[in-house]
Amino acid sequence: MKNRITEMLGVKYPIVQAPMGWIARSPLASAVSNAGGMGIIETSSGELDNIHAEIRKMHELTDKPFGVNIAQAFVRDPDIVSFVVDQGVKFVTTSAGDPNKYCGQLKAAGLTVFHVVPSLHAALRAVEAGVDGLVVEGGEGGGFKNPREVASMVLLPLVASKVGVPIIAAGGITCGRTMAAAFALGAEGVQMGTRMVSSAESPVHHNWKDAIVAAKETDTVFLNRFGPGPALRALRTEKTSAYEREGGDNIMGEFKNALDLYFGGDMEGSIALSGQVAGRIEAVRPVAEIIAETIAEFEETIAAMSNRYAPIGA
Repeated sequence: MKNRITEMLGVKYPIVQAPMGWIARSPLASAVSNAGGMGIIETSSGELDNIHAEIRKMHELTDKPFGVNIAQAFVRDPDIVSFVVDQGVKFVTTSAGDPNKYCGQLKAAGLTVFHVVPSLHAALRAVEAGVDGLVVEGGEGGGFKNPREVASMVLLPLVASKVGVPIIAAGGITCGRTMAAAFALGAEGVQMGTRMVSSAESPVHHNWKDAIVAAKETDTVFLNRFGPGPALRALRTEKTSAYEREGGDNIMGEFKNALDLYFGGDMEGSIALSGQVAGRIEAVRPVAEIIAETIAEFEETIAAMSNRYAPIGA
């Protein structure tokens, strides 16, 4: 497959792994890159010494391209741009902040920069800042969100109709059919988060993976719409159901115990971020199988639709 995304990123397939804190590290990211996609290393955990070690491992585990994310709201190092540039990567996504903050420095250093956006206003602002492309994130996706979420079915074609840069679609992507739908709406690549959290190479505890596999399409909650801090979408648990009903003064404080959930398996210890697409994930699968089957189904889907509808009006 060749399009602007594969050419810009130097990858075989336009499939990007989401930059989830503590999760998007070398075991998962290298598996994605080795399978032909774009593995991403996170910085949102703030553990830059560990992240430096993870990037060093990436160079040992893969000879394929990989990138780094700068989640601006969660990174406190004033030299984060220098840190990323020094790692030798060529692709970076920026998120959770002003696209003007780092775009110029990153591009001056020769990196390709995509900014994550949840709205048309944010997309236009990022393009004006000079980004090379956008990750357009629908509200059905997991993780930290715009409190005024917009579904991908609305957001993707809206943004695509107003910008000329390439778009990576995020939110609701888990298979070849959803990838084909994203392309029909104007994307040239897709990003997978929840699907990758549940993969065999994901470092999270099997309790979290099992919860994703067991989840129904209605088993996520949208929290913190009125703050303080960002809104977020997560799996439904006793803790998150209580927050959904009653709200809370500081939901973000729950993440002080994140590692108890992420790697200890205590599903009530913190908040398990997840998208609605958890309701479509039926098994824990290796990354290579996920990506290969996604591409095969994508090709089958667009071919079948072409054959089915091309004669109309002929």
